[in-house]
Amino acid sequence: MEPLDINNIEYGNELILVVDDEEFVSDPIVKMLRDLGFQAESVNNGTDALLALKEKPYTFLLTDINMPGMNGLELIQKTKDEFPQVNTVAMTGYYKDYSFVDVANSGASDIINKPFGKEELEAEIKRAIIERNIKQELRRLSIMDSLTGLYNQRHFHDRLKAEIIRAERQNHPLALIFFSLDDFKQYNDTNGTLAGDQLLQKVSSILNIKTRQGVDSCYRYDGYEFAIILIETELGITQAIQNRIETSIWDECNMGISIAHTQFSRGLSPEAFLKKAVDRLNLAKAGKTAKKR
Repeated sequence: MEPLDINNIEYGNELILVVDDEEFVSDPIVKMLRDLGFQAESVNNGTDALLALKEKPYTFLLTDINMPGMNGLELIQKTKDEFPQVNTVAMTGYYKDYSFVDVANSGASDIINKPFGKEELEAEIKRAIIERNIKQELRRLSIMDSLTGLYNQRHFHDRLKAEIIRAERQNHPLALIFFSLDDFKQYNDTNGTLAGDQLLQKVSSILNIKTRQGVDSCYRYDGYEFAIILIETELGITQAIQNRIETSIWDECNMGISIAHTQFSRGLSPEAFLKKAVDRLNLAKAGKTAKKR
């Protein structure tokens, strides 16, 4: 996976919701944002803002603080609780009444004082976008394996817990595939670590191609062991994906694998489900070892 260019900003991809109880204030702000190339819309109160956030994939909320009913700081707090992916910036004409600490405590990234011009508005939104991109990149790096570009073991455990909760709640099937590269240590010793790294990258590429994009998630679990979480996947599909992976790795890498799949059963904890999957992988490894003797 290519690293994110945090300074590469496409204004047209940003959908900004402006909230101000006075239209003569919000309308010019929306116009400035649109003139700059952003998508922008407005509402005049916090209740309508929360409804709008449910209906469209806004990336930014730009809200006045002093509004009747739900004020801007309350709106920002509710937005961070219900729509954590939305970035928030507060604006006020009463800058002496509010500090950055007040705004930060509500969850906003910054405060901008009214009145402001197009250049100041652009600078503020651009700064907030770059800050968001940095956070996203740090998050991405924390859950990715740097060699293969697959997710790492840390993210596997977090994702498995989340998917078990979802499977239990929605009564959907869930499966795991675990596999290990046979004789990888020998391959690495014979051909060198560079060749070994290239093999791991090739296997990762195969996983990305042979699994279902947006459905399955692939992980470098440990060294030369890999895991796949398959959501909403019945046994027959799990077996078909397992066979496809095993065949492709043999055909393209001339490397055998020990592989096993496990279907989730209601009531299993993440630890118990994982242990069941690892135990099956170990049985597959033992079977390969026994055949060699």
